[in-house]
Amino acid sequence: MYLVVFRNRKRADIDRAAYDAQAEEMERLAARRPGFLSFKTYTADDGEVIAVSEWADEASARAWGKVAEHRVAQADGRARWYAEYTLFGCPDPHIHSFP
Repeated sequence: MYLVVFRNRKRADIDRAAYDAQAEEMERLAARRPGFLSFKTYTADDGEVIAVSEWADEASARAWGKVAEHRVAQADGRARWYAEYTLFGCPDPHIHSFP
C-alpha cells in the first residue's frame, strides 16, 4: 500500500462553491483510477485540512498525479485555493489495527 497525506490550509477569500465542485470531481476521477483504494478528508478546529488517500502502490499514486485534469486542479490549488500545503508520500506504512 502507498499512503498519500495532504495537509493544507485554504485561503480566506476562495470561491468555496468552485473549490468544492473541483474537489468532488477530483475525488470521482481518482476513484476510477487503477490502484485507488480510498480517500477521506478531515478538518481540524483551527481550519487545517488533512486528506488521506490510499493506493495499491506508489506507481498508481504517481500516475494519478500526472492525469491532465488533476494537473489543472494542482495548478488551481497553488494559484487559487491554498494558503499553504504539505504533501507526504508514504511507501509501505507500518500498519497496526485493533480489532
